[in-house]
Amino acid sequence: MSLKKINTVLAAAFILFILWFGMEFILSPETTAPGFGLPSRPSGDGGGFLIIKGIRDVVLALVLGVLLVTGHRRALGWALLVEALAAYGDMTTVLAHHGSVATALGVHCLTATLMVVNGLLMLHETREVAAAAAAPAPRPA
Repeated sequence: MSLKKINTVLAAAFILFILWFGMEFILSPETTAPGFGLPSRPSGDGGGFLIIKGIRDVVLALVLGVLLVTGHRRALGWALLVEALAAYGDMTTVLAHHGSVATALGVHCLTATLMVVNGLLMLHETREVAAAAAAPAPRPA
């Protein structure tokens, strides 16, 4: 299987996973929140923050999806690297609030690290194309 196909499958999997997870937080935050890894979910009006987290995830997935569908693969690689920071942030939040270490590392850190790997592979895949575009065109003699 070519690097391009592997990158496409990985990126599509991330998009679907992030979109699904975000929709779960929007549609049923009370049942999805325990899987995030924090020891307790917000009470009172704090539950709205779970929906905000869901909206964030849906938007992150849509950005990746648009870049994938439109063929902007180099930009997709950079976006994967930047969006991995959200998952690392989620990991840090879970650890800082004495949440589940297993979820922080096994879900958030693993997801972020795989996004970084996919982003770097995407940039590697597109490196030759970017270098060719940057090289000056030969002048006719």
